[in-house]
Amino acid sequence: MSKTRVVVIGGGSGMGRSTARILSQRENFSVAIGGRTVEKLNEAAEGTSILCHAIDVADRESVNVFFQWAEQALGGPVDVMVNAAGINIPNRSMQQMSPEQWDQMIAINLTGAYNCMLAVLSNMRSRKDGLIINVSSVAGKRAIALAGIAYSASKFGMTALGTCVANEAAVDGVRVTNVYPGEVDTPLLKQRPAPVTEEHRGRMLQADHVGELITSLIELPKAVHVPEVVVKPLTQEWC
Repeated sequence: MSKTRVVVIGGGSGMGRSTARILSQRENFSVAIGGRTVEKLNEAAEGTSILCHAIDVADRESVNVFFQWAEQALGGPVDVMVNAAGINIPNRSMQQMSPEQWDQMIAINLTGAYNCMLAVLSNMRSRKDGLIINVSSVAGKRAIALAGIAYSASKFGMTALGTCVANEAAVDGVRVTNVYPGEVDTPLLKQRPAPVTEEHRGRMLQADHVGELITSLIELPKAVHVPEVVVKPLTQEWC
């Protein structure tokens, strides 16, 4: 039986890293990861069968080169693409952030998601099979000051992108799922405007919690489509 070929973008750290490592422990998956920093990718893949290659999601040519490499390295077209790439900035208010920071956030968090989806969709549609999982944020469902202006806007855009493509591509057998994590203990916390206490971190989700959720979505039958999932710590408010 052939293995399911999975690509995890943003696989060098956080939720992407956890997802890739969990999948690599299953016998029926072949996994490749991409990210901006090769050292982080190599560290994430250490001791596993995970394959690595650099990618700049904001650069369409870099994205195309990456996915050409992934098809060759995995021995065939991508079956599942998990997009977990994303950044934030410490100065998150409209007054504090610069226009250049806005441009960077949209380029990576939103246009980057578009670039990666574009790179795999055509092949998935022609094969009548494929799954795309976009790791968004609860800030992509409800704008919150904690996440910031640019981050929330980029994640709302990602929400609309995933939802619209899911509706459009369903007739071709392609599923798109948006995952909206709440507070997760990942390196992105270093970009918070104020340091996070150890007590607060202890109440957050761990990256592996989200990784296990994403893995369970991938393992569902192909006829099952989960359009979106919110996952958050028990103590984090939602309503």
